[in-house]
This record gives sequence, C-alpha cells and structure tokens, in this order.
Amino acid sequence: MLTTLSAFRTVALAVLLTSSTLPVLAGEKIWDNELRRFLKDDDFKYEEFMTEEEALKAVMPKTQQVRKELIRLTSEKKELIEQRIGWKFPEDSFELYIGQTGDKIDGYAMIQHTIGKYKPMTYMVGVDTKGTCTDVELLVFRDAKGGEVRTKRFNAQYDGKTVSDPIRINKDIINISGATMSVRSMSAGVKRVLVLIDEFYLKPAGLGSDTVSSRKTDKGLFTSIFGN
Repeated sequence: MLTTLSAFRTVALAVLLTSSTLPVLAGEKIWDNELRRFLKDDDFKYEEFMTEEEALKAVMPKTQQVRKELIRLTSEKKELIEQRIGWKFPEDSFELYIGQTGDKIDGYAMIQHTIGKYKPMTYMVGVDTKGTCTDVELLVFRDAKGGEVRTKRFNAQYDGKTVSDPIRINKDIINISGATMSVRSMSAGVKRVLVLIDEFYLKPAGLGSDTVSSRKTDKGLFTSIFGN
C-alpha cells in the first residue's frame, strides 16, 4: 500500500513523464525558471536523428528478420507494471519489435515517447533474450534543452541494465547538467521497457526476473550448506 507521500510522488512523476498528461499546446506560454522568461517557438528544437528502420538496424544489426507484435495491458497487468516501475502512465498498449534469425529470437526493441522538460522525445530501447538492455537510440528530440541524452557517452550507461537495477539518477545513472528532466525521462522509459518484456515474454518462457531471483536464492542456499 502506497503512503500518501509516495502516492503523490508517483502521480507527480507520471505528470512529468507522460506526453498525454502534459500537452504543450500551440500558442501556450511556458515560463522557464532558468531563463527567467517565457519560452519562444525558436527555443524549441525539432531534431530527427534517425528513422525507426535505422534505429532497428543499430539496435539489432545481425538479425535476419524483424516482426512486430502488439502488447495489450489489462487493468490488472497495467497496475502491476506501474507498481514495478514506480510511476503511472496512460498507455494501455505498446508495439514491440522482435528480431529473429531462423527459429531463434535475437532480441527485442521498443519505441518510447516520454516527456523531457516540456515536450516528448522519441527513442528506441533494445533488450536481449535474457532481459538485459543492449542499446538506446534517440530518434527525435523536440524540447528546448536536454538533447545530450543522444550521445553514446551518456546512453551507454544503460547497456547491461536489467529490471533489478534502479536505473535512476544518483543511483546508477550519472546526470547531465542542464538535461536532468531528459535523463529522468529516458531512464524511466528504459525501466518500463525492461519490465514489459520481463512480464510478457521472459516470465512466460521461464527466463524472467522471478526465475532468475529464485535461482540465485537456491544457489545461495546451496553454497551456504555445502560451500563453494
């Protein structure tokens, strides 16, 4: 059960991260505390770095074919996902790319749209068959600042992350000065992708976080009894 304070934080984070809860309407005046003035249209950028097809090639360069599946969330499943990631979101379905060579699945990829400081950015998250993040590629940036999250120097931090990692600023992600909201947004999106794939693909195959955790517990018990 969430406390009143933690519930407030969850809702507040959802407002910051979801594009449908924080629309920026044409002609709307937005005050920027750092600049100490209302933002102008020229302050916002629209930078398209790559297409979905190009991102897929970057995320899954060796796969022979890619198919798309739609993940639909029941209200119960959505609540479970939200509890695991720690924030609420409006979407109840997600498109997932599955890379495959012959009968072997090579990995997964998912597009995310989450709010940076004022507007949503679009990026792709790659995940391998063990539930490990393999790549993050920024496709489109629309905000006034924070585009540094596209650099490999920054987003390489997500490589190797799993659902068991915090994936949070000051925990296991180093922030970028002046781009804090973009960093928080991307980190939250990466976590959501990892949890979605864990729940819908890895757990049903016996490869999910619950199975891995159980194996680690069993191994620890065996070691404590027999040594080594």
